[in-house]
Parts: sequence; C-alpha cells; structure tokens
Amino acid sequence: MFSTIDPILPALKKLVSSLHADYPYASLLAVEDKWRRWNVSRNGVNISGDGFGGGTGFVVRVFDAAGCAEYSFNEFSEAMIPDIMAALRDRLSQQAVALGNIASLPTPLPADEPAQLSKSSPYQVDPGELGDQAIIQKLQGIREKALAVDERIMEAQLGMAYRRCRKVFLSPNRELDQTLRWTTCALSMMVARGQELKYAYRPFSNLGGAEVLDNVEAAVPEVAAGAIDMLDSQPIAPGEYECVCDPDVTGMIVHEAFGHGVEMDMFVKDRALGKNYMDDYVASRLVTMHDGSQVNEAATMFFDDEGTLTGDTVVIDQGVLKTGMCDALSAARLGIRPTGNGRRESYERKAYTRMTNTYFDPGDHSVEDMIASVSYGFLLQQPSSGMEDPKNWGIQCMVSVAREIKDGKLTGKIFSPIVLTGYVPDLLKSVSMMGRDRKLSGSGFCGKGYKEWVKVSDGGPYMKARIRLG
Repeated sequence: MFSTIDPILPALKKLVSSLHADYPYASLLAVEDKWRRWNVSRNGVNISGDGFGGGTGFVVRVFDAAGCAEYSFNEFSEAMIPDIMAALRDRLSQQAVALGNIASLPTPLPADEPAQLSKSSPYQVDPGELGDQAIIQKLQGIREKALAVDERIMEAQLGMAYRRCRKVFLSPNRELDQTLRWTTCALSMMVARGQELKYAYRPFSNLGGAEVLDNVEAAVPEVAAGAIDMLDSQPIAPGEYECVCDPDVTGMIVHEAFGHGVEMDMFVKDRALGKNYMDDYVASRLVTMHDGSQVNEAATMFFDDEGTLTGDTVVIDQGVLKTGMCDALSAARLGIRPTGNGRRESYERKAYTRMTNTYFDPGDHSVEDMIASVSYGFLLQQPSSGMEDPKNWGIQCMVSVAREIKDGKLTGKIFSPIVLTGYVPDLLKSVSMMGRDRKLSGSGFCGKGYKEWVKVSDGGPYMKARIRLG
C-alpha cells in the first residue's frame, strides 16, 4: 500500500467539496505511480526508475455553465485549496474571453452516479520485495541459457519493467481506489552466419509481478530456434495471399484496424470513418471484437481516469459495428454513456478516449485446420509495429516472419520482413476461420497520434484471412 495519498485524503475530499460548492460538477484524480526497469546484455546491467506516468500528482476538473477546466499539481496541503480554486476560476475566465462571440454549445456535465470501490490487481511475486539483485541474477541466468543454445547466437538481451500504480478518484458521489501492478519482459536474440545478422524478439506481459520470468525462461528454446530460422529468410513477392495469423498478429490487426478508428472522441471531431457505419457489416460474421477489463492483462483497470467504472464493450458483434469506445466528455457531447476509456498519460495530461484490452473472440477451428485449408499462403508471426488511418480505414503493419504454406503444409521457407497493408473492411470481411483459443499480450504502449502514451494489450485467436503482403 502506498502512503502518499492516505495522509492527505481528508484534505483532498475537502477540496472536492469546496469546488462543488462553486461548480455543478467537480472531481479529483490522485495518482501514485512507481516504475522499475532492469536490463541485461553484453554491455552490462542497467537499472532505472524511469517510465511513462509522471510519478505522484493530482488533477482537478470542474464544469461551469459554459465549459470545463482542469488544473494539475504535484504537491498538496489543505492550505493550498484557495490557490487551486483561484487557478481554476482564472482558467474558466480565460476560456470565456478566448471564445468571445464564437457560438458554442455548453459542455454537458458528466454523469456522477453514486459508486464506491477499493480494489487491487492480483500478483504472485512483487518485484519490489524480490529486489534488484535477485531479478538481475534471474535475467542473467536466462541470458546465459539463451547464449548456450547454439554457437550462432551472438547476443541475447533481456529487459523487464514493473509498474505499480495507485489511483484515487473523488467526486461528489464517487470514491474510487485502485492499485494496479503489471510486469513486462522482452527477450531478443541476435544470430550470425558470416556477415549476415538476423534478430528474433519475444515480448511477455502479465497483470501481476515477477512470476512472468518463468514464462520467459521456458520460451528460450523456441525464441532461439526462430532466430536461427531467420538466417534463411528471403524477401516476399508482393501480392494478396491466404494468411493464417498467430494471436499476436491478430492482436495487432485488432488494435490498428478497429482500435483508433472507433475511439469516439474522433467521432466528435469527425475524424473517423466508423462514425458513418454503425449497425453496418464491416467484417465477417466470425468477427466479434471487445474492449475492456473483463480479461486480466496489463491494461486492465477497475475505473478509468475520469471515474467511470470499466466493463466490457462489444465493438463488433458477429461482423456488425455496434459501438465505439468513449471518454466521459465525448460521451456527454454524443449523448451516450461513457465506456470507461478516458485515459491520461499522466496526471499532467488531458484525458482522451483510449483502448485498454482489445481483442477478437475465438471460434471453432484449430490452427492445424487453418493451415491445412491453405493452398498457397503464409503463417504470419512476430508483429513489430503498425499504424492506421481512421479517416480512410487504411492499415499498414510490420511483421517479422511469414512461414510459407503450400498445399496445406508448412514448407519450412521463411520470408522477412513483411509489410501488411489493406482497406480494413476488406481485410476483416475476408476472415474465414477463427481459432479455438484466445491469447492477449500487453507488452507495448499506444500513442494518440505521436504522443499521449498509455499501456494497452491486444490479441485474439489464430485467424485466417486474405491479406495483402509486400
């Protein structure tokens, strides 16, 4: 349990009460955010406390008859309440002057139904209790095991990051408290044959602690074999192919294809094509897409940064686009309920609509069935990056490995690197098989454009579709 917020909690409640006496709505988010990172490589050992989140701080939000204002700070005492209230009054006055005679609608007030919550995410091994020395010894042991697999492995690097974050949200009718822990790891290997160098990379994540290291160690032989296979990789001939996507590639497609494109703050700004396709078929009937905290992964939370309780949002239901994800302000503008997707990079940053755990539902097929159904195509593995154009539904992603399938069998040939492109509805309408098992990964962060980074996870089952590769 953190100790920074608890001693000043009564004064924080007094601040909210004082603000609510002057404004129809007032809220406060208090954040205690601590990071730890470890890395081992041929260059030695590195330990740091850096990471997204901004550390410990506070942000207050108020609404008057015309607009909304926020004020953030990283120190607080009861004596500061008059100064904070004065700062908010000044901000609302400046906004009114800036608007001048520009016609604008009043900002609707967020909903504030009564709610109380106090929860912590589960974990088995707290890295803070385990200590730096034990973690470094474990990472070095895994690295040595990786280097010993084959003489062609020139280097192995391991990185681990742990975040423990407590958030308290206060409003006139809500008192919410959550402590979340997640751990991510990455294992990368470099192999050499003559002057040729190739790389393989595997991320790991959990909603929990250092127990994830057991998964890293167990994966060493598979990652090593994948790195060695890359030595025989060759460029692919551009074209459209039957493809079987592993769960990580499926997750990247979920995230890029209908992730940002259904963040509904983009609907308010008319910057997303999805706004015009609600209740239309945008995918195969095999495709059902979720976002939310009904699964346990690194992006799971019990309430968002605007005090909305999280749940499960069904974005696509059997191919039909049903809804998007929404923060509280955008929901008020659109006249709908927020979905618990209002997230801040830190207490110093604005809340935007952001994805959390985003994934496709599983189906009825085995991966063996999928491969056997392919006359000529590829098994896609190891996604590395992706981006989309929400206004035109274009997608472009990078995949490290495409394993050739011919007459229903893997031939052993590998192609790399791969660029995956296409028009999102065409890609998703071509989905013809979904695997039985769902897997999510939460090793990365997602930016809003080029900034505003938040933790996300994505995934799904193995998936068969027709995809343009190059």
